[in-house]
Amino acid sequence: MAAKIRLQRHGSKKRPFYFIVVADARSPRDGKFIQKLGTYNPLTVPATIQLDRQKALEWLSKGATPTDTVRRILSFKGVLYLKHLLRGVKLGLFDEATAMEKFTKWSAEHDAQVKKRQEEAYRQKRARRPMPGRRPERKTEGSGNEG
Repeated sequence: MAAKIRLQRHGSKKRPFYFIVVADARSPRDGKFIQKLGTYNPLTVPATIQLDRQKALEWLSKGATPTDTVRRILSFKGVLYLKHLLRGVKLGLFDEATAMEKFTKWSAEHDAQVKKRQEEAYRQKRARRPMPGRRPERKTEGSGNEG
């Protein structure tokens, strides 16, 4: 049985919301799945991702193949980087403590970057909003002051 890590669509029309699931490759997109790993909401800025890293890492080590979108999500959350570091430990390139130190350093930098992006999106959203208490000026065709 070939297992795939993929998105399972939920939500109403034009309002997508996804579950990140492990499913048999032969089952339909929204059909039966083996285990739920998390959720993905692309409508928020930036997109909201809830993911159980340990379960995802466990399934990747078992040989489950992620789809392209899920691969990007796993990369964003650091699961693929953690898998890469643990492979280095397995090959004897460095010990597990060093691998975890590298991952925590990367994770802190990544979280700071995401927070910065969220604040920037919030600032841009505030700048687009009209000032409270002021009416937008109306443009009229014939105001009467033309010659």
